[in-house]
Amino acid sequence: MTSTAPASGLVVVDKAAGMTSHDVVARVRRLAGTRKVGHAGTLDPMATGVLVLGVNRATRLLGHLMLTEKGYAATVRLGEATTTDDAEGETTAVVPAAGLDEAAVRAAFAEQVGAIEQVPTAVSAIKVDGKRAYQRVRDGEDVVLKARPVTVHELTVDDVRPVGDHLDVDITLRCSSGTYVRAIARDVGARLGVGGHLTALRRTAVGPYALAGARSLDELAESFALMPIADAARAAFPARDLDASLADDVRVGRALEIGLDGVTAVFAPDGEFLALYEPRGDVARAVAVFV
Repeated sequence: MTSTAPASGLVVVDKAAGMTSHDVVARVRRLAGTRKVGHAGTLDPMATGVLVLGVNRATRLLGHLMLTEKGYAATVRLGEATTTDDAEGETTAVVPAAGLDEAAVRAAFAEQVGAIEQVPTAVSAIKVDGKRAYQRVRDGEDVVLKARPVTVHELTVDDVRPVGDHLDVDITLRCSSGTYVRAIARDVGARLGVGGHLTALRRTAVGPYALAGARSLDELAESFALMPIADAARAAFPARDLDASLADDVRVGRALEIGLDGVTAVFAPDGEFLALYEPRGDVARAVAVFV
């Protein structure tokens, strides 16, 4: 690769099926020529779609991006439960579902909308006493995780169709970070008494970063480029352009006597991204400084 790229920035990857998020990170490390690459939230190997990666200084943005909402398109198969709540797990129960009333199916999915208490799938990356839940499952342990509050902002049932004795349901949704779409499939299947699991999952957006701006790894190998860190910050957060005096205060992490509505990206007069600030009392204080 001969192209030169900004030293720090984001890469929005359209992940292919069969790859882990770590596989994608390893490939981007080679393309970017740096070890300092991280991602803003994992995608299961089965899943495809938007995976946001940070390179060099932009890795410090990732923790803030992980808190944003996400969009998905998925296919839920009703009539079969699996150990992983998706197609990669072993079947644990099969109940004919093709005869389910479509109105009842749609109503069961509608119950998943709003602020809900969701039990994460047992093969999640959540740590239990210092060990990932999925590793405990692989080691033969019976893992039951505690319910956590999540928000499904909207969920649309796009299609309902019989497939043999099963019923496949295509859905699109927008949800808070930490929501497990596999758990929605599991819970809807349980609600209808037939079991359910995911057969397809595609992440369509992470905050402002959507599929329209994502590139496959093959495309990146042909022409690698980063979204400059300043552009990434402006896309993800409200922005405030500062004068030279305030910019100097930011460079040393001082509080600013300016009004902000929330976490805000602040910039020097020449457009350089300086920091994330948030309101605290009567002043704005640094969340993270990037200079």
